[in-house]
Amino acid sequence: MVTQSDGNPPEKGVSPLVANYPDTHDAEANLQPIEADESKPAAPPSGLWGRLSYYGHKVIVAGRVELQGISPIPVKERTVTKTLNIFTLWWSMSCNILPITFGMLGPVYGLSLRDSCLVILFFTLLSTIPPAYLCTWGPKLGMRQMIQARYSWGRYIVSLPVLLNLATTTGFSVIIVITGGQCLSAVANGHLSVSVGIVIMSILTLIISFCGFTTLHMYERFAWIPALIAIIVAVGCGGKYLHLQNPPADPPTPQGVLSFAMLVASYMIPWACLSSDFTTYLVPSTPSWKIFTYSYTGLALPTILLMCLGAAIQGAIPSVPEWSEAYNQTLVGGVLQAMLAPAGGFGRFLVVILSFTLLGNLAATSYSITLNFQMLAPVLFKVPRYLFAIILAAILIPVGIKASAEFFDSLENFVGLIGYWCSAFLGVVMVDHYWEKKGDFGRYDLEAWNDASKLPWGVAALTAAVASFGLVIPSMDQVWYQGPIARTTGDLGFEFAFIVSGLLYVPLRMVEKKVSGR
Repeated sequence: MVTQSDGNPPEKGVSPLVANYPDTHDAEANLQPIEADESKPAAPPSGLWGRLSYYGHKVIVAGRVELQGISPIPVKERTVTKTLNIFTLWWSMSCNILPITFGMLGPVYGLSLRDSCLVILFFTLLSTIPPAYLCTWGPKLGMRQMIQARYSWGRYIVSLPVLLNLATTTGFSVIIVITGGQCLSAVANGHLSVSVGIVIMSILTLIISFCGFTTLHMYERFAWIPALIAIIVAVGCGGKYLHLQNPPADPPTPQGVLSFAMLVASYMIPWACLSSDFTTYLVPSTPSWKIFTYSYTGLALPTILLMCLGAAIQGAIPSVPEWSEAYNQTLVGGVLQAMLAPAGGFGRFLVVILSFTLLGNLAATSYSITLNFQMLAPVLFKVPRYLFAIILAAILIPVGIKASAEFFDSLENFVGLIGYWCSAFLGVVMVDHYWEKKGDFGRYDLEAWNDASKLPWGVAALTAAVASFGLVIPSMDQVWYQGPIARTTGDLGFEFAFIVSGLLYVPLRMVEKKVSGR
């Protein structure tokens, strides 16, 4: 094998970095490139396991599978210049029916179409800033997002937010495979169960996320085109009923507005915990404003439009008997099938396309999940990234089938929690960058990324994040719990988590530096 030299990561037959793994707990730090003599193909080793490994590696290299794990990308390999890929990546991840599903929750909180759209507009524009901004860090540091977090959370304590990030991204993946499974079941008129649809979606996701960075960006470059066409046709077929809104009986309450706003923000903010994963191969000199603009636009624009469409569909369901009947059977997939019914067989084909549009989101999320598995513990770094794609598929199928029985309850309860920890985590990371590092990437000791003796303890970060929940918990408004502050104001948990954790981190970090000396 040879290392990458032409400017694009993991091309066919090429691995950017292949590691020797010494038997130490810091095996990651000892990565060395291996140059193999390809002029004389090596004979396969003896033994069953040796031969399986040998031929498995042959298949992986031939299939454009990324072998690069969580180790930082060397500057010489950060050579991708197609910045537009960042726009198409985020656009494809957002241009699907998942935002429609989230938008449908607006009327559930007693909001009219106008109020739902206003909440969606404002809080999407606000909460897209962190993920778009953190995308600009990838080319500068060449590190995955949670590896960057080690510079504030420490070498070992960072495993806690990594674990929470794994739970968050896996939970989103479960939601996506359920939605896709519902669509496939709806188009088959019940002859295909939702469970089988979930299995199909999980396997297709496995194929894309298994391959890695290059395949992911290649897929996302074109995946949004059929998605956009199918959504436009769906609106064209069913749009004549969208004005038949069923207005709420009472005016909107602060609790309803802020609780729905929290769900919108919880859809966007978690992207910030994996943003840099998709930009680490860009050349370091790529203008940050360009990365931010492409990321912000690619994320915010389709999300706003499709969430508003979801709110409009939900508001019209009670007034359209066909939609209501289909919704009661297969929820989101059923409604889309009913909207496209006038198109006949072509409409059913488009529902299949709409279900597969979710793969753009699911594949990118799954790619980051495989990297987070490696970050969770030193011993897991020895497991190749692509094998975690198989493990993820094995998790998605049974969990998705179980959660699909009560989809919207599962969705609301899950999303209602993830915004809190993400906000507390980001509050620490952002304050550390601007206060501790003065916003200067040159202050990051890139050689220390895996050296616990040179990184902060992480106690200050953990304490600040945990302590912020002293104000977050009274401000939570969930189905299963409503805090005393939330009873009056609505859910302010994610706002308090970000602000309070950032404020507490400064004095706690000063104490940590004085005690630890680093």
